Amino acid sequence: MQVYKTKWLARFAKNEGIADASLRTAIARAERGLVDVDLGGGLIKQRVAKPGKGRSGGYRMLIAYRLRKRAVFMYGFAKNERANIGAAELLTAREIAASWLAADARQIASALGEGELQEIPYDEEEA
Repeated sequence: MQVYKTKWLARFAKNEGIADASLRTAIARAERGLVDVDLGGGLIKQRVAKPGKGRSGGYRMLIAYRLRKRAVFMYGFAKNERANIGAAELLTAREIAASWLAADARQIASALGEGELQEIPYDEEEA
C-alpha cells in the first residue's frame, strides 16, 4: 500500500498538529472496510482525531483511495470550521482523485521529487 499526502495537506497537518500516525490509522480503518463516507470516483472522506481528542469532533480528510494500492490525502478541514464541501468542490476533488489514482510510477516519482507529494511510510503489520 502506497500512502501519500499532498503538499497542501502536509502543510495543513503540520499547522494542526496532525501526526502521520493519525493518517495511517485512517487508512488502516479504510483497508478494513471502515470508510466513513464513499464520495464516489475513488474519493473517500475519513475522520481523523484531533491530537488528544476523538475522531467525531476532529478533522475530515478527503482521500484519493484504491484498496490495497494507493491513498493520497488531498484535503482536510476541521468539523467545527466547515460542515462539508460543496457540489462543485466535490466534482473537482473527484477529478483530482482520479488523476492521482491513475498516475503511474514515473508520475508519482516526479511528484515526490518536485515536492508535490510526500510519502507516508505505511506498514500493514503496524497499522
